[in-house]
Amino acid sequence: MADRDSGMEAGAFFAGVLIGGLVGAATALLMAPSAGDETRRKLSERGETFRDRASDMMDDARERAEVTVTDARRKAESIVADARRKAEVIVSDAKDRMNKKASDVDVTVA
Repeated sequence: MADRDSGMEAGAFFAGVLIGGLVGAATALLMAPSAGDETRRKLSERGETFRDRASDMMDDARERAEVTVTDARRKAESIVADARRKAEVIVSDAKDRMNKKASDVDVTVA
């Protein structure tokens, strides 16, 4: 649960960085002395750059999430299998003890 919370916090942080970068870049370009066409071109280029970076960051985050889910699933399956083995041992031991006690009184438990 804490890992998921830190992942969401990291995602929110990166979204804030991305939005802040876009706003800062747009402000810098608008404040710089240049022609309107050139400013629009620069804004468009910066927007594409930030969009590409954001896409890369999302892909990386998605890959990390998939790895985390796969690891968690593998661990959960291992825990379940271990619990089943232990339960089978307990049940078998209980049956053996019951049969031993029952044989003392001449009754067998299946």
